[in-house]
Amino acid sequence: MPLESGEDLIAIDRVFLHERTGSVALESIVQSGRKPRAPKTVFVTMDHIVSNKADRRKDDARTPGGDVFITATREAAKKTGINLIDVLDADQGIVHVISPELGIAQPGLTLVCPDSHTCSQGALGALAWGIGSTDAEHAIVTGTLRVKKPPQMRITVKGELNSGVTAKDLALHIIKTYGAAGAKRCAVEYTGEAVEALSIEERLTLCNMAVEFAAFTAIIAPDITTFKYLKGKLHAPRNDMWDEAVQYWQTLKTDADAAFDFDYVIEAKDVKPTVTWGTSPAQAVAIDGVIPETTDVKALAYMDVESGKALSDLNIGGAFIGSCTNSRITDLRAAAKILDGLKVAEGVTAICVPGSMTVRREAEAEGLDIIFKAAGFEWGAAGCAFCFYAGGETFAPGTRVISSTNRNFEGRQGPGVRTHLASPAVVAASAIAGKITDPSEVSK
Repeated sequence: MPLESGEDLIAIDRVFLHERTGSVALESIVQSGRKPRAPKTVFVTMDHIVSNKADRRKDDARTPGGDVFITATREAAKKTGINLIDVLDADQGIVHVISPELGIAQPGLTLVCPDSHTCSQGALGALAWGIGSTDAEHAIVTGTLRVKKPPQMRITVKGELNSGVTAKDLALHIIKTYGAAGAKRCAVEYTGEAVEALSIEERLTLCNMAVEFAAFTAIIAPDITTFKYLKGKLHAPRNDMWDEAVQYWQTLKTDADAAFDFDYVIEAKDVKPTVTWGTSPAQAVAIDGVIPETTDVKALAYMDVESGKALSDLNIGGAFIGSCTNSRITDLRAAAKILDGLKVAEGVTAICVPGSMTVRREAEAEGLDIIFKAAGFEWGAAGCAFCFYAGGETFAPGTRVISSTNRNFEGRQGPGVRTHLASPAVVAASAIAGKITDPSEVSK
């Protein structure tokens, strides 16, 4: 419904919350005496500040005062009757990992969450975007939000990605090519042969990084890969409703003659394993490249790097695999393949935190945890963990860390921590070598 403001009033099909920001919306609803319009379409999980120590999950939060957020969210969720995924629940995990995993995100649905990486779920053909806690409160109570239609951008990735190149490399390549503001607050559609060849897990990684590209959201048209992924999921349609849903989902594709405000083409063959050198995802180069000439002396100083220096010359003191970007089972398999039979370099603190307890169980059933632990990685319980710092456990100040996460601004992983973003495979290879390293250079 169009409004005089130029915005549209649209129906919101799903609201997802986490304890870090969702507690604010839920407590406000409880205090005001209002009720969710459709409580069974609202979900909340504990992920941002839960301990990644499996034996401390019951009573311990990862950050000081985190137990207050957890307790408040738990109590408000029970009072409002929404779906609560608590700390010790079998389905617990990072919101953007468990939403697809449970079939909550589906093609054609609108889904919002007070978290900027909600755009991840556009990988399933959902219209998903991050909002503030006040908008979350409004969406829960009314089932609607006011939204101004964003401009449209299409990014076509032609051809096939080279062997060893991942969706994370593609995301970083796009951001470094067009800049951290390159998406211009557009709704970005990713398409082309290389995108169609990606698994759902890889599509989630690509869409996840769209917010670092300044997109309003990102989306990939649903296809047979999407349908196979969703079939049988807990909240996916079943029986005759499944057939009806697939029939509808097949219509959710861009018209051949559709016009976009911006239309870009990427050649898949040009994408290499990519790593950031600075304090923005746009400050990145191919792993065999050198740090470029730049006027951003602040980024150079904070990261303690020099223009003209090869990335491969940089020794690391930390390695982290996890986050809503790269903590799914395929990510862990890729890292474990490199780590198998090898040891983390002396002086490197290495941590792996699966994105959900479901992923953790699946990894353990395959013996991946044994490989990680034998290599010298700490094996964590699901949550955001070392992706961001909120006052809890992290790397020591000044540590140079190779990380599969999504943000590398000053202090993101802790005071003075210097974060280089990369794929899980690059993180694993670098942990073994003790310096930033292309996985192809790791020998068994």
